Amino acid sequence: MDFVDPKSLTGTEIEAGATFAPRFGEDGLIQAVTADAATGEMLMAAWMNAEALSLSLATGEVHYFSRSRGRLWKKGETSGETQKLVEMRVDCDQDTLWLKVEQTGRGAACHTGRRSCFYRRIETDGESVRLIDAGDPPLFDPETVYRR
Repeated sequence: MDFVDPKSLTGTEIEAGATFAPRFGEDGLIQAVTADAATGEMLMAAWMNAEALSLSLATGEVHYFSRSRGRLWKKGETSGETQKLVEMRVDCDQDTLWLKVEQTGRGAACHTGRRSCFYRRIETDGESVRLIDAGDPPLFDPETVYRR
């Protein structure tokens, strides 16, 4: 699937028009934030390249691009925790995607086995900053699933 080059559009066309022209960064990636379609709960944030975006739109199964592994990946390809695309939105300047998904499997979007990657709160007492576990237990054992 080919996407329109955002440089070919005016600011008004990008912000108010009907043409989808994703603004990939210099690295060829666009930010994707993913939420549960039913509850709105934030599940994860990841990156997509044009191929991942095309595959997600064409198949309805969410794909991402792993910066650490340098490759395309289908969410859940190892864990079975796939994401069914329910809706995709783009922000005003078309450089961030918001995916609303149905999280399948045991319901874990995070590679740590938790439902959400956002399982820690940031707290401060004015002197120091620390992370506090929000109490969301793992839904699977990542050591077993990923055979680390």
